[in-house]
Amino acid sequence: MADLISVIITTYNREDALAAVLRALAQQTDKNFEAVVADDGSQQRTAATVEEWRGRVPFPLIHVWHEDRGFRASEIRNRAILASRGAYCIFLDGDCIPRPDFIAAHRRLAERGWFVTGNRILMSQELTSAVLQQRLQPEHWSFADWVRLRLRRRINRLAPLLRLRLGPLRKLRAQAWRGARSCNLAAWRADLDKVDGFDAAFSGWGREDSDLLIRLLHGGVRRKGGEFATGVLHLWHVEADRARLPRNDQELARCRSERRVRAQAGLSTLQNENAAERAALG
Repeated sequence: MADLISVIITTYNREDALAAVLRALAQQTDKNFEAVVADDGSQQRTAATVEEWRGRVPFPLIHVWHEDRGFRASEIRNRAILASRGAYCIFLDGDCIPRPDFIAAHRRLAERGWFVTGNRILMSQELTSAVLQQRLQPEHWSFADWVRLRLRRRINRLAPLLRLRLGPLRKLRAQAWRGARSCNLAAWRADLDKVDGFDAAFSGWGREDSDLLIRLLHGGVRRKGGEFATGVLHLWHVEADRARLPRNDQELARCRSERRVRAQAGLSTLQNENAAERAALG
């Protein structure tokens, strides 16, 4: 696969973490990608951070923003997809630091008809503060460094750091959707178009990523495991408000029972809105 990859980075008022992610992306061994910052209504500091890094990174850097009206990760990711140019999209949270071979590993695993789910290491609040305040570069730390941090309980596990060539074992959970998250997820743009992207009917935290994966599976796209290849370093953050989770659980259950493929409020909804706005302007 030699196509351009679009890395879509979701963020909200976390410019220090975003800067760490952009720094790590600037050091990727695979250079054939662009980054689209999907900004869910951040204040001006995030735009300033993107502008600052635009002149420092060796890849195209795009900033997509909408007004802050609560947690709308699905909609801002869709806006970023529409702004992207890549044939393949990698979704990465703005507090998940990729290691230098992250893009290369995802490119190696990319296969038509499959989406790829990665995993992560959770970093403690103390370790996260040290990384951000001292501008450390954990993406370059040795395995021995991580073992010491695990013994001190500064991270939750070591497995995502390992590199294993699993071959056909990566396809053992081809129909599974549980346990996958959009903080480290890759899919072909054509498959995202097929299911109409994320569903903005999921507002508030939770289940918008599960909904996407279920609809991809309903549409005939299968799951390929990216574990032991694409693991990211997830900085600590305050837990999001989960007040809308029960409602989103109900919506997810309907998606499964209806065997829904296309989003109720997806990419096409935004495209139609944009077309209507252009028509109104003459």
